[in-house]
Amino acid sequence: MTSNSHPADPRPIAVVYSDDTTGAGDDTAAVAAMLSAATGWDFEVITAGPNGTIPVPKALELPDVRLYAQPGAAGDDHAAYRRQKHDKSAIRSFVHAGGRYLGICMGGFLAEPCFFNLFRGQVDEYYSSPGATVGTPDPAVIPITWRGTTRQMYFQDGGYMVPKNRTSGVTVLASYSNGAIAALVAPYGHGKIGLCGPHPEAPPEWYREANLPYRGPTQDLGEDLIDTLMAP
Repeated sequence: MTSNSHPADPRPIAVVYSDDTTGAGDDTAAVAAMLSAATGWDFEVITAGPNGTIPVPKALELPDVRLYAQPGAAGDDHAAYRRQKHDKSAIRSFVHAGGRYLGICMGGFLAEPCFFNLFRGQVDEYYSSPGATVGTPDPAVIPITWRGTTRQMYFQDGGYMVPKNRTSGVTVLASYSNGAIAALVAPYGHGKIGLCGPHPEAPPEWYREANLPYRGPTQDLGEDLIDTLMAP
């Protein structure tokens, strides 16, 4: 007897980098939770790196990996890159071949040409930019204009993006109050990168721990970023 049934397609895998620096685990867990909850994607989320279940290069060789996420991290961008420069070739090859890179906060800075070299442009500190609503890298809740609507988002020393050519396939999703780009999606090879300075994945406890007002979840903004990044 012949069956017409077919095995279910394997779930797409999202890899989240997990560092071993102080505080980095919170960022990894929050990004993993955002991806796990992303409507319509049914990601199988795994961690990779020093505190992950598998090295980054091995993780990106898995057949069903669709997305690699680089969350926030402690310290400065140069120190973060030194901890991970051995992963650069695997990350670049994965995205160039059609994969997706999601960089939030530190993950945005690491996409710069001097680091992973995925973004054609610069990522600079928002808090030191002209007209910024904050003047320190400390945690804050700041207004972000996302797709034309002002939302309050958790921010901690995130960057703003300056693409070399805004007309070259770049989709701007959000901006800071001074007009600087807070979130975008851009092409790289056959793949795409999504960069975001503030934290759409921030859970309520981040606000409580920093004595900041909690204005509700921003998971929907994270999902818009994911959907735009994952689109063909």
